[in-house]
Amino acid sequence: MFKDCRYVTSALHKTQYSNRENLPEILFLGRSNVGKSSLINGICGRKDLARVSTHPGKTRLLNFYLIDGSFYLVDAPGYGYAERSREERLDFGRLLEEYLHQNANLRAALLLVDLKVGPTEDDRLMYEYLKHYQVNTMIIATKADKIGTTLRLRHRRQVAEKLGIGPESVFVTSVRLQIGLDELRAAIAGLVK
Repeated sequence: MFKDCRYVTSALHKTQYSNRENLPEILFLGRSNVGKSSLINGICGRKDLARVSTHPGKTRLLNFYLIDGSFYLVDAPGYGYAERSREERLDFGRLLEEYLHQNANLRAALLLVDLKVGPTEDDRLMYEYLKHYQVNTMIIATKADKIGTTLRLRHRRQVAEKLGIGPESVFVTSVRLQIGLDELRAAIAGLVK
């Protein structure tokens, strides 16, 4: 379990989130309402570290959380939210591109997809985008509690198939049922050593 988890800053531009300590960073990406903030809270063992909203599209900035003084979890705005204007969608693209471009601190991106829904076209495009930038990417299937236990393996295989990866590369999680959180913590700890 991570012990000291703190919100540090929210930022729109690189000048606002300069990581002077050169600590490793893990980026959380996913469509609006996929559970990024809930997952951050879950793996940190906190209920209110990252703000969870019932309305999708609330996160507009990169939110930085310092974990045990040794690395950052970075929560990106969700994509695919229908009520966002074209300009807001372009802003998201610029924000993400600036963050990814020549970021020596970035160790991996965790791309969250809804296990029940499967990867959307936006998720597939984001996965291709991350591969293009050669970002080490882990696929995290969220909300496993929304489907029956016997169907989880089938849905995991479908997620993997749609993204062209092996099922063993998909972490299945549920914050509500505490599924997969220990494994994910261990994987993150391995990435930031």
